[in-house]
Amino acid sequence: MKKKISRIVSLAFTACVILTGCDTPAEKVEKASVNVIEANQKLDKAEADYAADVETFRRESEAKIIANEKSMAELQAKIANQNAETKTEYDDKIIALQQKNINLKKRMDDYRADGEERWEIFKIDFNKDVNEIKESLNTLSAQCAKNTK
Repeated sequence: MKKKISRIVSLAFTACVILTGCDTPAEKVEKASVNVIEANQKLDKAEADYAADVETFRRESEAKIIANEKSMAELQAKIANQNAETKTEYDDKIIALQQKNINLKKRMDDYRADGEERWEIFKIDFNKDVNEIKESLNTLSAQCAKNTK
């Protein structure tokens, strides 16, 4: 008799565990819809973060391009007093740098967001090009200062 009661109790316990552990189809659908909503919220946040990153980078890049333009104008003012040959040489270099700066601005204006991975690559390449122009301007400015003395 003890065995029978313990079997009945264990069967009842097992049945309870099984029944409480199972979700009804409605509960499964509800959980799935909650998961979808959460995933959509995460996606929306990621897209917003991406758009904000693009906008911030555009503003920063525009500031760098403007700074390059100012440096070029200052350099042109410095070379105005150079002899004709030196002035022509510097003017040619400045014109080439101005064209690169214009091309950078156009690249930024033409960029259309097409994925985070491509965006990261674009930012790296763009920053490299901006820094090359800045370094060229610094070198040219140092050469000009040396020739003025």
